Amino acid sequence: MSKHHARIEWQRDGAHFTDHRYSRRHAWRFDGGATVPASSSPHIVPPPGSDPSCVDPEEAFVAALSSCHMLFFLSLAAKAGWVVESYVDEAHGVMAADAGGRLAITTVTLRPAVAFGGPRQPSHDELTQLHHAAHDECFLARSVKAKILCEPVIG
Repeated sequence: MSKHHARIEWQRDGAHFTDHRYSRRHAWRFDGGATVPASSSPHIVPPPGSDPSCVDPEEAFVAALSSCHMLFFLSLAAKAGWVVESYVDEAHGVMAADAGGRLAITTVTLRPAVAFGGPRQPSHDELTQLHHAAHDECFLARSVKAKILCEPVIG
């Protein structure tokens, strides 16, 4: 078992509060020292209540799923003897009403484009299987209710 920690910090800074005009900008601080400026999504709380230059929880959720998939993919590719030169994923999530009528991230689509180097290149079927294996291994994909799709960009 491992434990993971994030510290979330927000300050009112003298703004009105009960009128809902306070800033949603805050910071995510991680145990390794990284700090990420965060805010609510401007799709949920329009600026100036939100800060579009910050990461919002919904896009962080999508990024975390994409990152987890990529890390397992890279490990599995190396184990199989394929040399990955680059990996770019244009991942996106859809927020919509769930079965109970509440907003939720209902679908996350990963669209990884992978470039391989070296003399040995995976076939289409091997690449598809590699992505399926990475998805099966991803801790986060196993932890969420949202449907997570992987649509590799091949060729």
